Amino acid sequence: MLDIAMYVVLGMAMGTLGGLFGIGGGLVTIPILGVLFNLDQQLAQGTALLMVLPNVLLALWRYNQRNRVALRNALMLIVPSFFLAWLTSLFAVRLDPQIMRVAFVGFLLVLVLFNLGQMYWQKAPGSTQLRHENRLWLLGSLSGITGGLFGVGGGVVATPLLTSLFGASQVVAQGLALALAAPSTGITLITYAVHDHVNWAMGIPLAVGGLLSISWGVHMAHALPERVLRSLFCAFLVVCGALLLFKVQA
Repeated sequence: MLDIAMYVVLGMAMGTLGGLFGIGGGLVTIPILGVLFNLDQQLAQGTALLMVLPNVLLALWRYNQRNRVALRNALMLIVPSFFLAWLTSLFAVRLDPQIMRVAFVGFLLVLVLFNLGQMYWQKAPGSTQLRHENRLWLLGSLSGITGGLFGVGGGVVATPLLTSLFGASQVVAQGLALALAAPSTGITLITYAVHDHVNWAMGIPLAVGGLLSISWGVHMAHALPERVLRSLFCAFLVVCGALLLFKVQA
């Protein structure tokens, strides 16, 4: 019973971060499950997906209430992401866990560099009207590949690219990223579960905790200045990368 309570509290912390950054909490949950609970990479990713899916759905509903997600743009992201997430997840569940962990650290390092670079690039203010809308399917494809491989993709990959290349505001980008993440997260979770890469006893309380707290994160995301939100997102990525790098070297 104590373990369940601990997982619920942990899920609440992860859900708050997921709502704040529009990522569902999976990015930070994966290294924590690997480092603190010694789960192998695929099991950590599958268990995190179980927590993330309901959180993503709730966060998407909350974001859509405040800033309605454009259906056409969302579909251009969702369709390629869904199919590529399914295909790449079939490949990911067969990889060596240590190779997966090293690849995940590399993935985080790339994200850190990209997001730090964003802080210093000169760019026009974000808008609800996107640039290059006809190329959104490329972003959906990239997010689907990373989502299938690493269990994260929608918010982590799509949010910074939507703000930098497509000119979206941070809040609009996070809403679209959540719409993108929901279907691909579902199919990836199914694939990991079929291959026994989900710890249900841990994942369900994590999901409950996340559902209890993710609305707080969404509320904070709309209250914080955009530059502060981006700075926190960069710091968040650095911490996640450091946690997994520690595990790889241990």
